[in-house]
Amino acid sequence: MAVSSTPAPRIRSRRRYTLAAVLTATAFATTVPATSAQAAVPEGGGVDAKPTVVLIHGAWADASSWSGEVRILSRQGYTVRAIANPLENLTTDAETVADFVKSIAGPVVLVGHSYGGSVITNAAAQTDNVKALVYVDAAAPAVGETTGSLSGATSALNAPANTLFDSVPYANAPEGVTNLYLKKDIFLKKFAQDLPVQQAADLWASQRAASMAVFDTPSAYAAWKTIPSWYFISTGDQIITPESELMMARRAGSKITTFEGGSHLTLISHPAAVAKVIDAAIDAIS
Repeated sequence: MAVSSTPAPRIRSRRRYTLAAVLTATAFATTVPATSAQAAVPEGGGVDAKPTVVLIHGAWADASSWSGEVRILSRQGYTVRAIANPLENLTTDAETVADFVKSIAGPVVLVGHSYGGSVITNAAAQTDNVKALVYVDAAAPAVGETTGSLSGATSALNAPANTLFDSVPYANAPEGVTNLYLKKDIFLKKFAQDLPVQQAADLWASQRAASMAVFDTPSAYAAWKTIPSWYFISTGDQIITPESELMMARRAGSKITTFEGGSHLTLISHPAAVAKVIDAAIDAIS
């Protein structure tokens, strides 16, 4: 599948690494689960520190959805963290991510997929070390907008809720709020349609529930107004439509990459294409 970029990401030569450093980073990426994989942590937090890449997953997924990107970027010598997004409420989810980012010494490239885009939009505004935002088939709300309002006119999520979700109560939920699980048919045919059927079925079976509140909570911040951003758009995305993503990307002044085909889970099916855009963001701030 072809990938085109607007404008084309700059290609810059990388620093040379010692053989020992490369072997260390590779071994670490191979042996550590995606939820905590990282290369050697850079010392100090000066302006010359290499950026840490922090990856935030979206609804009905978990941190393992970034396994391919973690592997690729870690082998290039970057510190990479894919952390759990609580999927409870945009305000508190963003605070959780912001607290994690504040614990990192040095610059951060913050990456969000799907609802994770809304989370990084709010989390980055509450920190001072996020230097770049990367949206991967994601929402990038303005202040007052909800994630649910940004799916796009032709999104598969515009169907009646009882045909899309299994709704399950959860402890201490706000009144009228439940957890939502995507139904199997929707997951396989609309959410992960470019993955092998068995892999998509396994992901459906292990999906994390998302509270209704993640889609209904208005965004309190719009970090893309002050932080440079990159946007990866899959033309095969049926959950957040390419048209809606393009609107948000243009509004944010993002550097746009269009991937022909894919699905809402292109980050799993084509991690190298996604990693290339993250790499461009790293290069731009290094």
